[in-house]
Amino acid sequence: DGTDAVMLSAETAAGKHPIATVKAMAEICLGAETHPSTALDRNDLDETFNNIQEATAITAMYAATHLTGVKAIIALTESGSTAKLMSRITSQLPIFSLSRHAESRARCALYRGVYPIAFDSTKSKPEQLVNDAINEIKLRGHLNVGDLVILTHGDVMETVGSTNTCKIIEVK
Repeated sequence: DGTDAVMLSAETAAGKHPIATVKAMAEICLGAETHPSTALDRNDLDETFNNIQEATAITAMYAATHLTGVKAIIALTESGSTAKLMSRITSQLPIFSLSRHAESRARCALYRGVYPIAFDSTKSKPEQLVNDAINEIKLRGHLNVGDLVILTHGDVMETVGSTNTCKIIEVK
C-alpha cells in the first residue's frame, strides 16, 4: 500500500509472544509486497515543476511505469537528488543510482526503491558512458539482452543538479 516501514509499539513488542508477533508482521509485509503497486498521483501530473531536474525525474518515472518491457531505471547522479525525486513515485521497478560519491550513495540507500551503485563516470569516454552504466547493472544480473531501461543523466557531467536527459534504451 506504499508503506515504507512497519514499527511495533512498545506494548506489542513487550507482549508474551514477541517473536511470534514479529514473524506474523513479517509475513504480512511479504504478502503485501507481492501485490504490484504503481502510484503516480494525479496531482503530480497537474503540478508545475520547479526545475528541469525535477521534470526529467518525473518524466522518467511516468515512462517507466507506463511502457511495457521496462525492467529498471538508471540515474547517473552526482548528489543523488534525481534518485530522491524518482523515489517519490511508487513503482515496482528498481531505481539504480550510479554515483562516484560515497556520500551520495549513502543518502540514496535511504530512498524507497533506490539501489546505490559505485560508478565513476569520469572513467568512461562520453560516447561510451551510457553503455558502461547499463553494463554495470547487467554485470550484476539485473538486466538481460532485450530489456528496456530508462536512463537519466545531465549533458554536463560531474555537475550537481544538471540532470536534463531521459533516454529509453534497449539492453544489448
